[in-house]
Amino acid sequence: MIEIMPESSNNLLVTKATGKLTTEDYEKVWIPALEAILKNNNKIRVACWLSPEFEGWEAGAIWDDAKFGIKHRNDMEKMAIIGGPEWVVWATKIGAHFIEGTIKTFENKDFQAAVEWAKA
Repeated sequence: MIEIMPESSNNLLVTKATGKLTTEDYEKVWIPALEAILKNNNKIRVACWLSPEFEGWEAGAIWDDAKFGIKHRNDMEKMAIIGGPEWVVWATKIGAHFIEGTIKTFENKDFQAAVEWAKA
């Protein structure tokens, strides 16, 4: 499940991911929220918290994420990835080569610092 967090504002989307992310999460929450930001802003900033309850992605959700990322690779300004399993750090480093913006990983304990970094 993807939840929009109250720290979201203007061109910053702050989310919390729990359980296994599905195509429905992307099509009904993630993508519409990002597209709404793009209607009023040139660039998107994201802080995505992969909570301790996060279990990964279903195949369809991975595909939705990849399609959106490719389509909007020049629209991302900053992306903070907070928490998640160890492999997420490596995946983030690889993903950083496919977008124009900056991606940085943070530990769960650094949630607020991650949001402030994405906002600044």
